Amino acid sequence: MPLKPNAFSAETIARLMRDLRVGSPVAKQELVRLLYPELRRIAAGKMKRERINHTLQPTAIVNELYLELLKIRELPDRGYADSEERAAFLGLVGKLMDRLLVHHARRLPNRVERVELDESDDYSELDPEALQRVEDALVKLEAISPRLRAVVEMKVFEGLTGEEIAELLGCSARTVVATWTFARQWLQANWADRGSA
Repeated sequence: MPLKPNAFSAETIARLMRDLRVGSPVAKQELVRLLYPELRRIAAGKMKRERINHTLQPTAIVNELYLELLKIRELPDRGYADSEERAAFLGLVGKLMDRLLVHHARRLPNRVERVELDESDDYSELDPEALQRVEDALVKLEAISPRLRAVVEMKVFEGLTGEEIAELLGCSARTVVATWTFARQWLQANWADRGSA
């Protein structure tokens, strides 16, 4: 019988994440099983940004995701609280799904063109260095709070609504709005600081 989304505790997810970080295949399998409905929703959100006749479907993306998770031998422990581990895992799988779709399409510009970005910045020639600056900014946001990065990735890269993000993160829609507002302001203030460590 499938588990309800909240039928497992933050402590369970945190324990599985600790095991995943040292490469446990059982932990990977359990995380995918426990969070399968969320993973399908994330995959479906990503598919909204793909072409209509795309050959991948959300279920296939989750299956491919599981195979990618099995390849992970080790992940750094970033000292997340138990309550933050679910968002950390969903952030990880979101990145892996993006990579799967990029590899499948073999053309990164298709995904980049669909992301709404601040008009004040020049994104006309996105290159690996520009993408690295985006990743660096997200890492700095994550250092402030993993939830900040999770909300930005879910909203910008996955196209999820505030309500969908709130459901995935187990918080209120008002918290998502506040988090998104802070993240946008922080990114606007810090995006110009492209050379900082």
